[in-house]
Amino acid sequence: MQIQKSFSQQTVGTLFLVATPIGNLQDMSNRAVTTLSEVDVIAAEDTRHTQLLLNHFDIHTKKTALHEHNWQEKAPLLVQDLLAGQSIAQVSDAGLPSISDPGKELVAQAIAAGIPVVPIPGASAGITALIASGLVPQPFYFHGFLPRKKTEQIQEIQTLAVRPETLIFYEAPHRLKATIANFLEVCGPDRQLVLARELTKRYEEFLRGTTAELLAWFEENQARGEFVLMVSGASPADQKLITAGDADQETDTSDLPVAQAVQALVESGQKPNQAIKQVAKDREMNRQEVYKIYHQIEEDHG
Repeated sequence: MQIQKSFSQQTVGTLFLVATPIGNLQDMSNRAVTTLSEVDVIAAEDTRHTQLLLNHFDIHTKKTALHEHNWQEKAPLLVQDLLAGQSIAQVSDAGLPSISDPGKELVAQAIAAGIPVVPIPGASAGITALIASGLVPQPFYFHGFLPRKKTEQIQEIQTLAVRPETLIFYEAPHRLKATIANFLEVCGPDRQLVLARELTKRYEEFLRGTTAELLAWFEENQARGEFVLMVSGASPADQKLITAGDADQETDTSDLPVAQAVQALVESGQKPNQAIKQVAKDREMNRQEVYKIYHQIEEDHG
């Protein structure tokens, strides 16, 4: 068990996790500005992006880069600096560090080393979008980014779409239409969705409607800017619809030849090994036999 007293006297430095604006610079708190001005070092996801923020608030603190590509080497060095008594502020490009952004690795290492970790709260895109969405705000389930590949994304959506909580996702604009199409495929046309675009900025916009309505909107409009995608929690009827769809998907392969049955499951979102295992189980066949049939491997009779 570990007890942290954030503001007691100590011989080591403090790691501050500082929220930065998600768009509107007026959302920067006085405490955040003071903290960034007083620490020894700012660990930034992108030092060039952070420099723009620092310039606006006339902050001249030294910066260092800490991101997904260098944290394995950099985080231990920062922990050593903290143990030596330096104070460090960690920031992401926007919002809260660690929430679909780099940060959690340094936090975990600092805690393991007995270093105080102090949050400086501020804007978070997911929560900001949720409170204005019109969907049930609690309970909610924050997921962040979905897998990029279609089969993996559909499989993930099938798992998440039966949850009763409001679901919160982040998605890149160029992938948003395909993602909504996948939600329609899994959830049907009537699930309630909300898209929050360019939060806190001049062109902030909320799009509220069904999966079918939002997909139709994308047929005539191009997504621009940063988006938060929110999906209403599954009602009992929604859960039955998705479960029934999964059951139909499984029984659809019963009359197919072995190789085609495996391929159908793969196309529905399963990985090849999972599909082979399921077909072997359903047909009471040896898994290796199904594997050979699917991959057209002939036994070597010498």
